[in-house]
Amino acid sequence: MGALAVIALVGRLVVMFSLLFAVPLAFAMHEHDDAEDAFVLSAAITLAAGLAMSLATRRFRRELLPRDGFLLVTLVWLLLPVFGALPLRLAIPGLSITDAYFEAASAFTATGATALSGLDALPLSVNVWRCFMTFVGGLGIVVLAVAILPILGVGGSQLFKAETAGPMKDQKLTPRIADTARAIWVSYGLLSLACLWSYHAAGMSWVDAFLHMCSTVSLGGFSRYDASFGHWNSPAIEAVAMFFMMLSGVNLVLYFVSWRARSLLPLLRNAEAQAFVGAVLGTILLIAGYLTVDGAYADFGEALRHTAFHVVSVATTSGFTTLDYAQWPLFAPLLMILLGCFATCAGSTGGGIKMVRMLLLLKQSRRELIRILHPSAVTPVVLGGVAVSERVMHSVIAYMMMYGASLVGLTMLLLFSGLDAVTAFTAVLACVNNIGPGLGEVGPAVNYGSLTDFQTWVCTFAMLLGRLELLTVLVLFTPSFWRR
Repeated sequence: MGALAVIALVGRLVVMFSLLFAVPLAFAMHEHDDAEDAFVLSAAITLAAGLAMSLATRRFRRELLPRDGFLLVTLVWLLLPVFGALPLRLAIPGLSITDAYFEAASAFTATGATALSGLDALPLSVNVWRCFMTFVGGLGIVVLAVAILPILGVGGSQLFKAETAGPMKDQKLTPRIADTARAIWVSYGLLSLACLWSYHAAGMSWVDAFLHMCSTVSLGGFSRYDASFGHWNSPAIEAVAMFFMMLSGVNLVLYFVSWRARSLLPLLRNAEAQAFVGAVLGTILLIAGYLTVDGAYADFGEALRHTAFHVVSVATTSGFTTLDYAQWPLFAPLLMILLGCFATCAGSTGGGIKMVRMLLLLKQSRRELIRILHPSAVTPVVLGGVAVSERVMHSVIAYMMMYGASLVGLTMLLLFSGLDAVTAFTAVLACVNNIGPGLGEVGPAVNYGSLTDFQTWVCTFAMLLGRLELLTVLVLFTPSFWRR
């Protein structure tokens, strides 16, 4: 019965999702491109499937139980890429089912890994759809559903906690979880409008500004050009991109809190945001200096420009590029990818383990060192002036154990399939942390299109696992989850 109640809500979300095809369809009709029929057919199939699921299970609708949220979120993130892949499969000749699903999953998880080449030659509406999916998936269509579907009621909090990132998910901005979700979406929307206008002011056309706004504020990293931001070679456009990638890498909740307090102090004093900015700036200076000394660039200014853009892009898990940074000495791109594993803040649209977990782990390590010297000392973990509960610390440690095991297991699968070590390891890091480009065969100058179907499905699973923060998915594999 519980599963049928979940399917009933999935059906309603699929019906909502079918309405999103109106955006690329409008572009297709305006441009009279070849993808118009593909979007009409995809919208019809998606709507029919959603209605069928909803009507077949309408007798089982009820409020969500705690475990239902995890099942619903996982089903939504597995199923929506199926429908998102339909127009890609129909509009792009020769695109396999595997690559179409990979592309859609990459968009919804805001990973930015692509299996497509020749983006410049694709119909505009197809590129609009790719980028628009990152916009919707960046913050989470499930959070949107909590904001606008009153049927979820109190049970919506289970959905919200299963979807949102970070270890401290019980904190609320407002008494009702739906109001909290709406507040976050308002912050996301205002940030998007500012990004759109800024890109146009810096020299992009309105269409390009819209597409790249979608994949900037979502930290998704998709572009309509194979050269990504190298298409413009514009310091002004790169500066706008860096500014909004950094803003999007900060907890969106802080913008709402700052607006409500009519002060920037909640944002400026946040320990996680301070660590995020400090880590990014420190890495930029380190790599720029390293590349200058190494001779990769003739002067520090040129090294700083290219380093700053790519460090911000990878650290925020966006994945935009202006050049092939895989040609730099291995230390530089590998350090950027490792930074992308943890730099962004919880509550942002970025991927990775989140800076707050890294801070808590460092504080926990320090506490254990103090306990070695002073076994009787009481040393609580404190973050932002507040003591962190042992329950949260246990959750962080369990998450990190699962994270490490997932990286090892998925890397071994790719090695077993025949990939070289650099490609396998960085592909898993890039997908689990939703960064996008890796190194080797999946580096910034190439894409995931060269992978076999098996390798592509492993990377697809890694993206979904990382986007839902591992435990949301892995809990479904425990026998106790399915017991009454």
